[in-house]
Amino acid sequence: MKTQELLMFRKWDLSDIEIKDPGLKTAISLKKIIYPMDFGRSALKRFNKADVNIVERLANKTMHFGKKYAKNTGRMAGKKIHAFNVIKTAFEIIYHKTGKNPIEILIRAIENSAPNEDTTRIVYGGTVYHVSVDVSPIRRVDLALRFIADGVKESTFSNPKAIEEYLAEHLILSANNDPTAPSVKKKNELERIAQASR
Repeated sequence: MKTQELLMFRKWDLSDIEIKDPGLKTAISLKKIIYPMDFGRSALKRFNKADVNIVERLANKTMHFGKKYAKNTGRMAGKKIHAFNVIKTAFEIIYHKTGKNPIEILIRAIENSAPNEDTTRIVYGGTVYHVSVDVSPIRRVDLALRFIADGVKESTFSNPKAIEEYLAEHLILSANNDPTAPSVKKKNELERIAQASR
C-alpha cells in the first residue's frame, strides 16, 4: 500500500514548490510534514534553523506582542498553537483570493522581502564608518520573516480587522513584489541605505 502524501495541515502540498532565488535554496526548508512543530530541536545547534520548516519559522516570528516598542513583553510568548491557527486561516484566505498554493505565495513573499545588502559599523581609529556588506542566506530569510511579521503586527495593533486578513493581504502583496507592501518597503529602504554607504 502506498503511503499517503504528507500535506501541510493535511491540505497543502509541498512537493511541487520551487525556490526561484538560488541564494535562498539552502536557507529555506520545505521538508514534508503535517504539522510543522519540532519543539525546539534546532535551538542549540548553529545554523540548524535552516532545517526548520519555513511555516514553523513564520509562526515563531509572529509569537510576539504587536506593539512596536514592546516586542517581547511576554504576551503571546509560547502561544504557538494560536500562531498556527492564524497562519492556517490566512492560508485559506490566500487560497480563496488567488487560487494558488499559499505556501508558494509565502516563498515568493520571502524571496521578495529578503535584502541582499546591509550596512555594518566599522570602528577604525576612533571614527565609525558604515560599510555596505552582502547578507548571508540564513540572515536574508531571518530578515524577510521579521519584516513580514513586524509589518503585520504593526498594522493590526489596536485595529478591528483580523490579523489573519492582514497576514493574507501582506503575503499576497509581497509575493507580487508590490512596493507598497511593508516588508518590501523595508527591504528597499535597507538596500538604499547600503548603496549609499558603499
